[in-house]
Amino acid sequence: MALRTILADPMLRLLVAAVMLAAILPIPAAHSGVAQSVSNVGIFGLFLLNGMRVSRSEIGRGLLNWRFILPMVLWVFGAMALAGLGLSKLVAFGLPPLVATGFLYLGVLPSTVQSATSYTTLADGNVGLSVICAALLNILGVFVSVPIFLLLGGTGEVAIGMGTIERIALILLLPFVIGQLVQGWTSEWVAHHKMRIVWLDRLVIALAVYVAFSGAVDQGIWGKLDALAWGMLAVGIALFLGVGNAGAWAASGALRLPRRDRIAFLFAGGQKSAAVGVPLATILFAPAEAGFVVLPLLLYHFFQLVLAAPLASRLSSATHLRDGGDYAAPTTRS
Repeated sequence: MALRTILADPMLRLLVAAVMLAAILPIPAAHSGVAQSVSNVGIFGLFLLNGMRVSRSEIGRGLLNWRFILPMVLWVFGAMALAGLGLSKLVAFGLPPLVATGFLYLGVLPSTVQSATSYTTLADGNVGLSVICAALLNILGVFVSVPIFLLLGGTGEVAIGMGTIERIALILLLPFVIGQLVQGWTSEWVAHHKMRIVWLDRLVIALAVYVAFSGAVDQGIWGKLDALAWGMLAVGIALFLGVGNAGAWAASGALRLPRRDRIAFLFAGGQKSAAVGVPLATILFAPAEAGFVVLPLLLYHFFQLVLAAPLASRLSSATHLRDGGDYAAPTTRS
């Protein structure tokens, strides 16, 4: 039942379709530059809309809850980044260097927004705090994920120079800032076209996955991953899931947060965002490299949903038992 629910997720279906299409019908190398340019235009629009959607007042409210936000930032961009670095070293002997580097890249990314808040709702956690926290982490991730990646030695097999930094500034940071500046004039339009914007987000991310994996297929990704490599990849994903989820729960307990806040901390702290990670990777790395680097991210994205569904159900049941069945689940705005 949980797996059926996960596969009903439109974003996940689009990601699977993009990978399958790249495997069967990759973009020819001669046209990769054009495809990357089209993807970059879509990513610019995606982050422009993100800037329009994230309310400045919500950002302010989130920043006031420093007892939750500060530890969460340190967990997501500190502890998880170091875990990614450690795993990239652990699996390096059995994986191509770019795939091993993908674990460090995975570690420095922010958490999801939609699935983190959805599973917080299902688990009877603090939904409002989850929404604000996940939004703040995604905004912060646009600014800090790449510097942390570089600081931890994440260049690996690739060269990241000023040209790459300029592309990140122009394609990710500039549109987000513009979106924040025009938010007062566009809020009604964004609210009116909410569902169309959600689907545009999904299609842009799927396009970025298709472009990235086309480059990896052109470089022979399937031939470079033997049985040992797939095994090491599975071990790395399992370990990272364990660190992310068990560690976030333990950290929230050590902070003595209320149970509903602990649940929000768990799902925001243990999940990683493909919505930020994939577009960023297509700018940070060449098409021939990006597909290798995002492979751990895409697998982690799938299995974090596989784990989150039964985990949310278990937490919800435990909450009801603890409160004698009288606990009322929080409601969210549609």
